[in-house]
Amino acid sequence: MSWGVVFLPLQMSWHPQYRSSKFRHVYGKAASKEKCYDCVPITRNVHDNHFCAVNPHFIAVVTECAGGGAFLVIPIHQTGKLDPHYPKICGHKGNVLDIKWNPFNDFVIASCSEDATVKIWDIPKHLLTRNITSPKKELLGHIRRVGLIEWHPTANNILFSSGYDYKIMIWNLDTKDAVISNPVKILDAHKDVVLSMSFNTDGSLLATACRDRKIRLIDPRAGTVLQEASYKSHKVNKVLFLGNVKKLFSTGTSQWNNRQIALWDQNDLSVPLLEEDLDGSSGLLFPFYDSDTHMLYVVGKGDGNIRYYEISPEKPYLNYLMEYHSHLPQKGIGMMPKRGLEVSACEIFRFYKLIPTKSLIEPISMIVPRRSESYQEDIYPLTTGAQPALTAQEWLNGVNKGPLLVSLRPGSGGVNSLPQFLEPEPLMETTDQSQHQSRGGRMPLEDMQKPSEVEDRRKHLKVEEKSLKNEQMCLSNGFDVFECPSPKTENELLQMFYRQQEEIRRLRELVNQRDVQIKQLELELRNLCTDTGSY
Repeated sequence: MSWGVVFLPLQMSWHPQYRSSKFRHVYGKAASKEKCYDCVPITRNVHDNHFCAVNPHFIAVVTECAGGGAFLVIPIHQTGKLDPHYPKICGHKGNVLDIKWNPFNDFVIASCSEDATVKIWDIPKHLLTRNITSPKKELLGHIRRVGLIEWHPTANNILFSSGYDYKIMIWNLDTKDAVISNPVKILDAHKDVVLSMSFNTDGSLLATACRDRKIRLIDPRAGTVLQEASYKSHKVNKVLFLGNVKKLFSTGTSQWNNRQIALWDQNDLSVPLLEEDLDGSSGLLFPFYDSDTHMLYVVGKGDGNIRYYEISPEKPYLNYLMEYHSHLPQKGIGMMPKRGLEVSACEIFRFYKLIPTKSLIEPISMIVPRRSESYQEDIYPLTTGAQPALTAQEWLNGVNKGPLLVSLRPGSGGVNSLPQFLEPEPLMETTDQSQHQSRGGRMPLEDMQKPSEVEDRRKHLKVEEKSLKNEQMCLSNGFDVFECPSPKTENELLQMFYRQQEEIRRLRELVNQRDVQIKQLELELRNLCTDTGSY
């Protein structure tokens, strides 16, 4: 009896080792050989950056190039061996150090280089047929090499660049000038090289990690430092905002040169909420955060491992889930935006791993194991879409706005960025109007339009549709299908296939856009009828 008295309270006070979480069994799945990108001459540069940028249409990767800097832009579906003479984007006079796709236009990419310039490039919708050497815009302001660039997360055409002159420059690309030499703002708060930049969700705050070991929280429009962390035992390399949970995550090294991670309260950077030593390897740790699933990924440079965690608002904050192991070390890594994922396979994240020793880019999918093949609403909440919430000028004037959200449900529309010949404004209006409708059942009176305006828009829509039909009869992504000779080689056949894929995707986007405009007109008419009825 005495044994029972001793052991009963112990059993009652025992806590389960595992937390209940739908992401507890997430696993990493490497793509098969035929779905990798082979024979890619990946850069050997020792600069600590991703060297890879991905969107639903293209994968861009910094490449080895004699006599200057260059990068490749490969259609996302063009896997397998790369032609050794594949065209490059090669307008820089020094090594390319960073590349980033415009989040609101899948056909615009920014690059920065050791030649102290930042360049903006237009990528043709069809396959590249020759080297591109002339950028759409050139930004001249830094006096030393530029190591980092970041697009603003919600404002259109706002770009941040950071150089070895210790300055961060804010550029407004909403101008017709091909060469811009005056940034709209220069942040001069750092005494050493900026190693990392990260925005909060609406882009009103910027977090930086500097080589002087300090993390700074900056108001980018005012240029003021709001918080500064100078914690001695954590030498920071990369810093990341964790969505809207008012926390920062950093990777770096401890006093004993162990690789280390730390979590910080955004409002108090004096001491980290937690710090944890991972291992004794020397490679950098790249952090990635998915605010939809609250999952944090830590990717090791120089090893093949990806650790992943789940973030919770209460202690212990950081909950370790699992680790993806590979014997092939990664030099850099790219990340596919949510709108490019395979939702039918329950894929919640996808990395593109650069393996220079094999000249290989290997996609790695993070998958939630589910038996059902239907759309899983609980793991795909509304996510950031491809439309800006603000214009550049609105943001510069002090307006803050969170990202416009879209559904990843197949057939819901509005997932990919719009083709360049379509204006983005109608979709932004639709998003706002649908929000008004869901809140009150009817739109406010100031959002309504007069019947004549609705009729004008309907006529304009019909004219636009007619002109587009005429254009589509002859053109396929800028190619005249009647003048195109039939493909004679396997490579030409592949090119024709990818053009057709792009054309199908473009037409789907067009159909989705038309559906949205039709719904918008119906909504306006219904509101007008309700309004006249009430009077």
